[in-house]
Amino acid sequence: MSAKTKTRIVDVGTVGVPVTDQERALDFYVGTLGFEVRVDMPMPGGGHWIMVGPPSATTTIALVAAKEGIPAGVETGIRFTTTDAEADHADLQANGVDVDEVLRWPGVPPMFAFRDRDGNGLEIVEAT
Repeated sequence: MSAKTKTRIVDVGTVGVPVTDQERALDFYVGTLGFEVRVDMPMPGGGHWIMVGPPSATTTIALVAAKEGIPAGVETGIRFTTTDAEADHADLQANGVDVDEVLRWPGVPPMFAFRDRDGNGLEIVEAT
């Protein structure tokens, strides 16, 4: 029997989200969601390595150019936290973002799903 190995992983740094147009995605994540640009560097062969995130967050979102095998328009599984889900829902809806209804279940914080301009599914959950 072999010994189990533990990694030295200490955090989640960046989560990639595939997008069809990095500039359009950058406008959405910065202009609409209020994220800040952490990195925007040209890549060899074209495109950019772009990382964005909420101003106080340690984990960032990499806006990765979609390609064969890495399509845009996926359910990302990413859940952002907020202090006010209802207010964020109203703001995003007023800005034309594709949002679902705010869900409220007993004992569970308010939350809702929305999609970026490529149809990537994201969620916002109110911090408890």
